[in-house]
Amino acid sequence: MKCRQCGTEIADKAFICFRCGTAVVEAVHKPAELAKAKRPTMVYVAVGAIVLMAVALLLVQFW
Repeated sequence: MKCRQCGTEIADKAFICFRCGTAVVEAVHKPAELAKAKRPTMVYVAVGAIVLMAVALLLVQFW
């Protein structure tokens, strides 16, 4: 078999060309996609609770 990139004669069972490094066969498996890191809902709930408490304290002081 010949390399499709450089034309070098390579073994029939080769995965890459030993001269130029071009892949002879297509990849069987694709790399796994990394999941986006999601912020937990509890963080938003905690921040919201703190803001509400701060607003409540300010209203109580000025009322």
